[in-house]
Amino acid sequence: MRPIVARDVLASLSIVLCASSVTAQTPDVQVTQASRQSLAEFEGHYEYRDGQTLHIVSGGQQLFAILDGAKYLLRPAGTDTFLNPPGQTVPFIRDPGGNIVAFKEQGDRFARLSSTVPTAARALLKPRPDGPDGLPALYRYQPPPRLGDGIPVGNIAQAGLSADVAEQLVNGVIGGKYPDVQSLLIYHKGALVLEEYFYGYTRNRPHQMRSLTKTVIALLAGAAVDRKILSANEPVLDQLGYLSFANPDPRKAKVTLTDLLSNQSGFACNEHDSSSPGHETKLFETADWVKAFVDLPMLADPGVTGSYCSANFYAAGRIVERAARRPLAQFADQVLFQPLGIKRADWKWNFTLNRSQRNDSGQIHLRPRDMLKLGILIRDSGKWKNRQIISKSWIDAAISKQSRVDDSDYGLGIWHRFYGIRTPSGQRRVDTILLTGNGGQKVQIVPSLDLIVVSTGNAFFVNSPINEMLSRVLLPVLLKSKQAN
Repeated sequence: MRPIVARDVLASLSIVLCASSVTAQTPDVQVTQASRQSLAEFEGHYEYRDGQTLHIVSGGQQLFAILDGAKYLLRPAGTDTFLNPPGQTVPFIRDPGGNIVAFKEQGDRFARLSSTVPTAARALLKPRPDGPDGLPALYRYQPPPRLGDGIPVGNIAQAGLSADVAEQLVNGVIGGKYPDVQSLLIYHKGALVLEEYFYGYTRNRPHQMRSLTKTVIALLAGAAVDRKILSANEPVLDQLGYLSFANPDPRKAKVTLTDLLSNQSGFACNEHDSSSPGHETKLFETADWVKAFVDLPMLADPGVTGSYCSANFYAAGRIVERAARRPLAQFADQVLFQPLGIKRADWKWNFTLNRSQRNDSGQIHLRPRDMLKLGILIRDSGKWKNRQIISKSWIDAAISKQSRVDDSDYGLGIWHRFYGIRTPSGQRRVDTILLTGNGGQKVQIVPSLDLIVVSTGNAFFVNSPINEMLSRVLLPVLLKSKQAN
């Protein structure tokens, strides 16, 4: 297990503008000739890969690409030229009249469709609209609304905290101390006591989950095992239906569902090594991600070595689909989301595992309140409103240490991390059960403090500000309150 201080390096989208194998650049960039130009002239709606489009938006001295509700900094590198996050050159093209008509990336040309930037894209540049005086409006605490969605709500003071704590956290986001936090929910002592949204997001807008999708797949695998259409500890690769595998190896016939979900399949696949043959950016360019994965060489016996590999979960999800004889999203709706009172219109998921999905990487999009329901489900050993949705035995296995990935304990699609908190009586360790995706998509369950914190964000490839918000503000107050009682 490791403390929550290092950057989030979990799997993410494969698009070049946000390739998961690189580190994001700091927004504090040097002003060059390009940035002295009017960045507004680059704004607009542009074509992009695989039928998608994106928006280019100017924010003062900076230019951003907006894709699927996420923003990526384009750093100036010369006249009409910028660098994307991987450091690749992105030149913009003008017509004879001097008007921007397209940009290029990796040799591909993407035409500008219009100069229009929608309000939703521009909202991603500012936490909240400014007040009448042109300054960020000061936040005053308000309890979350009662929506009849099964989530109890309460006042933060009744939970042993205070409005001051809520205001310190939220105003920190609004004022820029904690940048790119797009939602913050605090569930303490059985009630949701804080729910706030930023950067144009609202409670009704699904957010990309990135690698938190892995937890959802693990829960669905549990539902399949509960229904006895799969076994957790028997070989499963033959259920994929492939007639043969490249790089034949007898160890492939031993890989179990638990091996896949604990990142111990043994395949040559490591997201934290850009040279790994199983790195997601390589698999995303293939016609069948799962086939490309099981065709990889084996590096270790199954169940022995932990290695962070997104394709383990693509394969597990495909196996669940075939066992359930229906698309994974349909199975999820039936066995997980409907029982949790989550409507089909409130989430989206395209689990088509081929090149057409390389920009979305098969991820699920959820609303933060629905993320909270997953946290409550796990905290309550698979129960929701006294109904057993996923068996206790599966949840116990999912949150138990199954492997060691990098320097953290890992269960089944679930991490174990801890905070080191300074208190007057010395350093205190606070353990968390963590569902997480790159950018700050997190469900942090803290059993010792009867706490669940949900967040979404745009802090890709860097340490999420939500970690500082907990370690510097929320957790010290809760520890002090617990000691006083």
